[in-house]
Amino acid sequence: MHRPRKIEGAPDVSHPRSLAFYRDVLGFQVTQRYGDQAVFLSAGGYHHHLGLNTWESKGGRPPAPGTTGLFHTAILYPDRASLGDALRRLVEAGIRLDGASDHGVSEALYLTDPDGNGVELYRDREPDDWPRHPDGTLAMVTKRLDLQALLAEAPPRG
Repeated sequence: MHRPRKIEGAPDVSHPRSLAFYRDVLGFQVTQRYGDQAVFLSAGGYHHHLGLNTWESKGGRPPAPGTTGLFHTAILYPDRASLGDALRRLVEAGIRLDGASDHGVSEALYLTDPDGNGVELYRDREPDDWPRHPDGTLAMVTKRLDLQALLAEAPPRG
């Protein structure tokens, strides 16, 4: 299984369904547990990249619509094949995508974790491949991502 490289932001939950999602579907490894209060997960080579906990939120409610809060967690994959493998695991787990975009500089999958937190799975293109305007500034776009082509990039199961 191809593991993500980096995660930005973190949800604030420790429910078994979120643990199963991040561990079994996205491929994180459990590195430490604190009873039913917290679990720390790693994408490899670090004590934790993601912490799921209820230290400040146990019994709390999600932010009301239209208020500030976590928009989404962004998980960086090392290459297109790894992102394709992640997409295959999402499909196999029956997890619905909220969106999928080609931004020119990156390709991204958008979904919601079992506790309602937004999640972005993405891979960056090499900087030499980024689209640019004639003056050299980035020409980011939001185009439809070809999911079948991305799935075709996933490595064969072994």
